[in-house]
Amino acid sequence: MARPTCPSPRLAWRVLGAAGALLLACASHAGTMQSLSDEELSGVSGSGLAFNLKDFSLSGGLTLTYTMPGPSGASLWLGNLSLSRSDDPDATFTDPYTLRVLPRGEGLADVIRLTEPANANGMLKWQFAADWGVNADGIDFQGGALVVKDLVTRGGSLTLTTPATPGVEGIAFGLALQAEIGDLMLRPRGRDDVTAADPASVTEQLRFSGIKLGAASESGALLGTPWAIADATTQPGLFNAVTDAAGNSYLHLAIGWPTTAAGAPLGGLAIDNIAFKSASLPGGGMLDLGSSRIGTMQIQFLDVKLKPGF
Repeated sequence: MARPTCPSPRLAWRVLGAAGALLLACASHAGTMQSLSDEELSGVSGSGLAFNLKDFSLSGGLTLTYTMPGPSGASLWLGNLSLSRSDDPDATFTDPYTLRVLPRGEGLADVIRLTEPANANGMLKWQFAADWGVNADGIDFQGGALVVKDLVTRGGSLTLTTPATPGVEGIAFGLALQAEIGDLMLRPRGRDDVTAADPASVTEQLRFSGIKLGAASESGALLGTPWAIADATTQPGLFNAVTDAAGNSYLHLAIGWPTTAAGAPLGGLAIDNIAFKSASLPGGGMLDLGSSRIGTMQIQFLDVKLKPGF
């Protein structure tokens, strides 16, 4: 049986080197493709791919631990992770995640940008649960469970590149986020039923309901768009490891000063309800603290150093 071939061998080898899948496309649709010169290929920019998740679920005995450097050995851990996401069957291919390499110009390094689905229908909802605890000063503290129910993100992005400041090493980043959370719960006696916000079997709980985070106007109204917490070009974040003059090393997280006349972007936060539940409380065991709101907020500068024990 004869094998299908592409009428342009030179093009076939180039495509094979870039992505093997395109060679099959060339064999099936050879008449619609044409060879490009080296000069034409060098002018191609904006490379990337699109992908999505379907029936995504992750659970098991996975444990993530951060151990503080130094003799103390104190640690913070998350264990028995459970993570899943619902789907939007009508937008699986039309509203994907995108991963692209983009130029910035002015001699700056290119960036890698991961962009989330717009999720206009709000059907992409994340569910998360994990046990957590702290080991420090000889005490093994079991904190219970952290449960996140119905987390919806819309059109946010994460951008990664190299720092533009000479002599600075690490990862420069940009982060834009718009999120809504149905319920965020801390349950000191264990996770119990994670599908319900207030099951009768849970006797101790701190619950935040109806959390909304995103860009805001000067009047404090949420705009329904992502809040640019950091921008890789105009207000870059930085994550690296730093060693001081005494030889002590630590992790470093920073967001630089904004470099535009507009300043740092405005964000807003709203929480519909905050409530404590405990069998030791009078009046049915529930303390309702009502709602909370931050009309506008900005990150003008951030510098966090995770150092060894004091």
